[in-house]
This record gives sequence, C-alpha cells and structure tokens, in this order.
Amino acid sequence: MEAAPQQTVADGVKGSWVYRLPPAFWPFAQLARWERPIGWQLLMWPCWWAALLAAHSSQISTGQLVWFLALFAAGSIVMRGAGCTFNDLMDQDIDEKVARTRSRPLPSGRVSQSNARLFLLAQLVVGLIILLQFNWTSIALGTLSLLLVFTYPFMKRITWWPQLFLGLAFSWGALVGWSAVSGSIGIAALLLYAGSICWVIAYDTIYAMQDLEDDALVGVKSTARLFGENAPQALAALYGAAIVLFVFSFWLAGAFWPARVGLLLAGIHLAWQVLSLDRADPAKCLLLFKSNSRFGLLLFLGLLFSLMLSPAQ
Repeated sequence: MEAAPQQTVADGVKGSWVYRLPPAFWPFAQLARWERPIGWQLLMWPCWWAALLAAHSSQISTGQLVWFLALFAAGSIVMRGAGCTFNDLMDQDIDEKVARTRSRPLPSGRVSQSNARLFLLAQLVVGLIILLQFNWTSIALGTLSLLLVFTYPFMKRITWWPQLFLGLAFSWGALVGWSAVSGSIGIAALLLYAGSICWVIAYDTIYAMQDLEDDALVGVKSTARLFGENAPQALAALYGAAIVLFVFSFWLAGAFWPARVGLLLAGIHLAWQVLSLDRADPAKCLLLFKSNSRFGLLLFLGLLFSLMLSPAQ
C-alpha cells in the first residue's frame, strides 16, 4: 500500500514497509527514519567490528557473541531513531526552509512537538533496556554517548565541522562493542574508534553535498561547504586515515589475514567513492553515501572469517 502524497517525505523511501502500518504510525516511523535502514546500519557497523575484533583475544562463547551482535543491531535501530527524532525537534526551524526536509513530519505539521517528545522518550526507554543487558563498563559508555547525541544537532549552527561531532557519536559503538566483549578499553579499540570517526566525517560530507545550495541560503555549516572544490582531496585524506588507523587496530588486536583482505577490498571501495564523486549531482552523492554500508559489511566479513580462523576459537 502506498502512502498518500501528503503523507510522504521528499527524501523518504517510497513504497516502504512503513506504509503497511496503520496510517497513524506513518509520521512517527518517518521521524525515526525506519524506512531508511542505511542510518542504523552505519551506526551498527562500528559496534559489530569492535565486538568481533575484541573476541580475537577474549574468552567469549559463540552464542554470547551472536547475542551481543543482535543486541547491537536492535540498539542501533532504536538509538538511530531517537537521534533522528531529537534532531528533527531541534532543527524544525531549519527543516522548514530546506526543500529536501520541509515535508518531514514536524515541519509539515503531521506530528506535534509534544507527541514527538513522547516518542523520543519511548525510544530512549527501549534503548536503556537493551543497554542494561551489557556489563557496567558498557552501560557507562552507552550512557555517556547521550551527551554526543544531544549535542550534535546544534553543531551545524556554530562550527564548520558538525560532521566531526556526528563521527564522535556514530563511532561510539566501537568503544561499547569492545567493552561488552572484553570488559575494558584497549589501544586497539581507541584506534578503531578514531578510524571510524574519519570514515563518518567523510561519508557524511558526501551526504551533506545534497543540500549545498539550501545550506548556504539558510546558513547551515558543514564540511561539504567548508571543503568546497577541494572535497575529493579532503575525502581521500579522511578515508586514507581511516584505513591506516584500522590497519594498526587490527594488528594490535591480533586479527588474521582475512581481516586484512576485507580491509583491502573496503579500501578499494572507498577509492571508488572518491573517484566517482560529483558534487553537482545530489542523486550520485546519495548513492555514494549509501554505499558505505557495503564498506561496513566488507570489514565485518573480514573480521568474521579472521575470528573463525583464530586458534582460540
């Protein structure tokens, strides 16, 4: 069943499973971006990478590791939805002025601020229930991540580097995933976190290129505007830094050759993104942005096969 035109979002996914829900739920599903899985996938990958990497040197059963991966997937869906809801609450004044976002539930008036806040609270409660399944170190780290989640929406108003703050928030799962398996944080986890931050800054710069003209008119700052014509070189540097940091993280954690193969293939994928970039083509920018989930999958598969070959397993 298709949504009625007035119920759709300009940058949403048409024909999504969301529109098989009762129509009253559509605006809330759109607030949480349930019809766009790319967001929660990108939030989930650092959690999954870290859990598998930490498992190389930790005594954890296969069943428990699978359970943790399932929890991270569920938590990513819930917390990505909460983050998007909070972001829309804070950005309603901006979204009303941008063509791609003015049809979202809040600026279009299909959801009130009070109902959006209740929906945000419900998602946070579910996220807390998921977080409480882990050890106390992970619970503390997960709680601290809320500071980053609730800070990010304001950064585009005060700094040219809001993508850095998104990177700090979206990569935090690398620390939570590592601590959930190992009970602590090591240098390899910090390197994985730093590499993920570089990766997020780069892919969100590509995403922000969709709104270059509107952002300039409204006064929204972004690395896409900051880098300008030098964007390909900046993206190459960020992606290159991510790969180097991942190499050292994998090495310190004792990952085996499949992890290096996965990283090589993932690096080739990032190079393709940079070479294919066209700042003047929003559709191409969106395609390149979404392709980063394949990058995450390549790293995950490399680490999975590496773990399977580990003598400890």
